Parts: sequence; structure tokens; C-alpha cells
Amino acid sequence: MDMMSSIQHGAFGSSDRNINSRIANRVRTLRTDQGLSLEALSGNCGVSRSMLSLVERGESSPTAVVLEKIATGLGVSLATLFNDFGGPPNPVSHRGDRLSWRDPQSGYVRRNISPANFPSPIQIVDVVLPAGASVAYETGHRDASIHQQIWVQDGSVEVTVGRDTYFLAQDDCFAMQLSEPTAFRNRTRKSARYIVVITSGPSRAQR
Repeated sequence: MDMMSSIQHGAFGSSDRNINSRIANRVRTLRTDQGLSLEALSGNCGVSRSMLSLVERGESSPTAVVLEKIATGLGVSLATLFNDFGGPPNPVSHRGDRLSWRDPQSGYVRRNISPANFPSPIQIVDVVLPAGASVAYETGHRDASIHQQIWVQDGSVEVTVGRDTYFLAQDDCFAMQLSEPTAFRNRTRKSARYIVVITSGPSRAQR
């Protein structure tokens, strides 16, 4: 099995229970650090209080769209919700330490590559978008300015930001800011794999 197939099939020892627990801890910690109640966060992100409660207890398998709404409400990038800050700072991220996560709606698979506990404004994410799959985010304004670049490794992907659509082939790189609705589509019969590099300023949780 090649690298792309391994990621797509959720290898590297990940499990739904572990990744949902990690997401639960991050959302709960970010919310409480910002002094937000469940009701306040619900108002910020448009996700119901009951769903937020399920996410924080690790009793739900939220979609990427729901998690992006939560991240927007917390003023952070989606990748931040998958980080594990339970250990001491370490500048090295080992392959065996990474968990992959599959979106239950679109089937796309993502892994955070960057060291989780090392203080850096840069995050690197590895994504596989299955053939024919699409995911649309209702990205809105955040307190922190978040930029990302998408570097296609295999296949091709269509990216829409606001009203503009861009077609990215293998080895193309696209720069964008997370400040308006965004959609990713794979209109081909082959999985697409791309690297996302994210950088952001201080969020509300870091002030």
C-alpha cells in the first residue's frame, strides 16, 4: 500500500475514538480559555448548544463543515481542533504519533503533520480528497488573520473562494486567506492529495 492509499484508508494507528477525544478536549479547552459558555459559542458559530455539548464529550462524529463552524466561532483554524497539547513542547513530529481523521460526510481524510505542542504560527496538514468528493465551508471572519497555501501532490482539485474558482493540477500551489466561504471539489475519478500550510496571527485564545 502506497502513502496515498495508507492515508485514505486511515492507517497510522488512528481510531475514531481517539481522534474524537482529541477534538473534544481541544474544543472544550479553547472555549473555557476564552471564557465562553456553550450558549455563547453556539451564538458565535451557528452550531446548536446540544451538538457542541456532544462534541465536547466526544459522543459525536461531527462533519468537517460543523468543525469549521466551531473553529470560526473560536477564532482559530480547523487544524487547531485536531492538535494534541497534552504533552511537553517537542519540535519533532513523528509519523507514528499522528492520527488521521475521516470526514463522515465527504470521506476526505486529513492528518496534522506539524508538531502539536511546539509554539509556532505555522501548521501543516496532509489531505486526501476522494474521487468525486466535495466539501464546502461557510468560513467567516475570525479575530485572527489566517492564511493558507494549498500544494497539490497527486491528482487535481478545484478550489472556490467566495465567487472565484481555481483549478489546481499536480504540483500547483494556491494561496488564500480564510475570510469567506470556501469549497474543495475533486471532479475526477482519482483521489487527490494536497498539503495545506496554514499561518495565523494571535487568536482570542492566545491573548
